[in-house]
Amino acid sequence: MNRSAIVAALLCGILAPQAFAAPPTLEEFARHARIHDAKLSPKGDYLAAVSTIEGQRSVSVIRLSDNKVFNVLPRENANVIQLWWVSPTRIMYTIGEAVGGLEAPAPNGELHTVDAESQSNDLLFGYRAGGGTTGTRIKRRDGEYASATLIDPLRGDDSSALIAVQPWNWSMVNVPGGETAFAEARRINLRDGKTRVVATAPLRIATFVADNEGVVRFAYGEDNTLKYKVHYREGDGKPWQVVFDEATDGRRVAPVAFNRAGDTVYFDCSGLCRWSVADRKLETVSTGEASPIEFSRTFDEKDVYAVRSMPGRIAVSLVDKGAKESALLAELMKQFPGEDVRFTSASLDGSKALVEVSSDLNPGTFHLVDTASRKTTPLLARAPWIKPDELATMEPFATKARDGLPLRGYVTKPFGKEEAKNLPLVVFVHGGPYHVRDSWGYDRTVQALASRGYAVLQVNFRGSGGYGYDFVRAGYREWGAKMQDDVTDATKWAVTEGIADPKRICIYGTSYGGYSALQGAVREPSLYRCAIGDAGVYDLALMRSRGDIPQSSYGSGFLDTVLGNDATVLAQRSPINQLDRLEAKVMLIAGGQDKRVPAVQSENLQRALVAKGKKPEWLYQRTEGHGFYGEANVADMYAKILAFLDANIGSSR
Repeated sequence: MNRSAIVAALLCGILAPQAFAAPPTLEEFARHARIHDAKLSPKGDYLAAVSTIEGQRSVSVIRLSDNKVFNVLPRENANVIQLWWVSPTRIMYTIGEAVGGLEAPAPNGELHTVDAESQSNDLLFGYRAGGGTTGTRIKRRDGEYASATLIDPLRGDDSSALIAVQPWNWSMVNVPGGETAFAEARRINLRDGKTRVVATAPLRIATFVADNEGVVRFAYGEDNTLKYKVHYREGDGKPWQVVFDEATDGRRVAPVAFNRAGDTVYFDCSGLCRWSVADRKLETVSTGEASPIEFSRTFDEKDVYAVRSMPGRIAVSLVDKGAKESALLAELMKQFPGEDVRFTSASLDGSKALVEVSSDLNPGTFHLVDTASRKTTPLLARAPWIKPDELATMEPFATKARDGLPLRGYVTKPFGKEEAKNLPLVVFVHGGPYHVRDSWGYDRTVQALASRGYAVLQVNFRGSGGYGYDFVRAGYREWGAKMQDDVTDATKWAVTEGIADPKRICIYGTSYGGYSALQGAVREPSLYRCAIGDAGVYDLALMRSRGDIPQSSYGSGFLDTVLGNDATVLAQRSPINQLDRLEAKVMLIAGGQDKRVPAVQSENLQRALVAKGKKPEWLYQRTEGHGFYGEANVADMYAKILAFLDANIGSSR
């Protein structure tokens, strides 16, 4: 692709008015985004983006003075996942590989860098870093079987960064030289990839937090019982001390960032808390109906000025109302009413900022802001072929479960049918299930369904993230029980409100959502006319032995906590054992490379249904993993799902 074509592909006029036309095709909904992420360089003269170039997620570097672009395409079957600026001209990025016939890339733990001026591209860290065929100029002794990510770019030191290293053998109980199985914080040389350990965590899996001087001060994470531990140290070489232990003090809190003065630490406490370094006391500043989803940093990265949450739509609470970032954000929110406005990055002097604007009707657009003149220039669009006036609005709702627990979610009605009643309804259940949630924003699957005449209901049942840890914990050991009741209660709410035709409701989901779809169909046989299970767990006992979760001590502990070990209960809550109650038509979707929920779960259910004379629709893709990834496969899946829905609950087009 020549430079002019790349510039045309990346830099685009994104907000031109469009006359209403037909909705996007299923192929357009299935297309990978053109832009996945974008960040401004520390001096504000370059923009780096994770972009789709020639079918691969790549790094695109744009010099803003003349819009000159160059791309770094990873090797074959690899995709860029995440990037950061670690110096005024150097970008660090991670990649994933599609190996073993798999469509979707899986993170391989490597760290790469690319220089915006010289365009040199080097492999700094990873299992291939010691070989001679790494595509890098850097030569080192040994590669490492570990994953790394950025902790801190160490502003002011253009040759080093702070990274977290997680050995791949962390889950092994008896590791020779066992201390190597614990997470480490290291200082990495950005030129030769050499590292120096600056902290070893007292946890096998840990997240590190550094102060504004680049000194690692916190290490925190979950133990095998899903209890949080927060360790603190006063500086390099100082011993770790436990300052919070959920198992003993009942507090699930996590450090986020130091303030500018360095005497206070912002904590996520399902709200905003401040922790005093001097007396080690935690003070609650604010709580709300939703827990934080992001702590917004000042442009110089030395403080926090706002907290973002999502009770329904995005809510922004200002920590420092006098901050220049707060004033600029308020102005931009007026400029883009009804949309989510967030700064992705800024020059360190605050003269330029990159803002992303998105909504349920907008997959995301990036704008460059001159903070002095307030001039806003549109630069990039995630999916410019998706037009807002071709989409359906996503409306938040609130109700209560049968036991009084507040529930929140979203209803999306087809375009032009916002006031319609008794629509065919798809109850779309999210996966996870813990700490995962349905969010307000563009969702291609929801929009694909709505564009073909179906209302879509999404509910954040107990166990979902975003509403505090007590809400998450309320879902422990409630698979197929209270978690399922929440989905049922939300569905019945939609019927009572006149949204759904009670005779035309289908339940659909992926992963846990696939489990919930089949469990809902057997638990409420008169409520759902059809059920679509994608990569679902249908035999809970089998989940204890098959898939990648039970293969580690942490994973086994996780299953002990959230599922339990009562074989009778697990059998009773497994859809495969309740098929005599099933009245709904069933569609099953599976990927042959699924390591999280192996296809045997779907294959066993398929055979059991056939044996009972209830043959399901069957969609199997050998090269797909946990959820379809390939564009052609996703488009084909959408087409088959819609055909199944049309046959069973009809379309209101």
